[in-house]
Amino acid sequence: MTSHGGSRLTGLNGNDKKPRQERGIPHFHMSASLKSEVRKLNFVHFLIWLLVAAQMIVSHFNLVSHDIISKPYQWEYPYLLSLIPLFCSSLSLPKNNISYLVLSLISGGLFSVAPLIYGGMEMFPVAKQLYRHGKAYRFIFGFSAVTVMYIIMVIAVQVHAWQLYYMKKLLDSWFSATQEKKKK
Repeated sequence: MTSHGGSRLTGLNGNDKKPRQERGIPHFHMSASLKSEVRKLNFVHFLIWLLVAAQMIVSHFNLVSHDIISKPYQWEYPYLLSLIPLFCSSLSLPKNNISYLVLSLISGGLFSVAPLIYGGMEMFPVAKQLYRHGKAYRFIFGFSAVTVMYIIMVIAVQVHAWQLYYMKKLLDSWFSATQEKKKK
């Protein structure tokens, strides 16, 4: 209310706006940015999974000749299970569910990273033969299958490493927020 002739109360003229502004709690900001990064990486992970699944489906159902799309390598079968950590991390994000995030971290190592390590070892002799002799026996659209799959693997390793890193940071952020609530 205004006073017609009297003095005004100090501090109500808007000059003290800056100290009164609300500031967010840092771990909420960190959680929001980490969730955004994990969602982006989940999307890229899903695209990689679709590429591997498409190659396997086309190969197994003989939709095209094996000269165009080669038979899948053995590591590609367990890599299809990498949809499990993707699903768990997607479930954990909306409600900050720590259990699903931990499950996603553990299964990410088991179903995403481990098949890629095995695949790198499985395809190494073929890559060595291609490098030394220039001979390739499997092809994907005219390119050496081992070259194409190594390119996909390099991208997948980076995506999964960043996924695990950001999910671990997110887990730490959520865990510290939970501990702060328990202290109060």
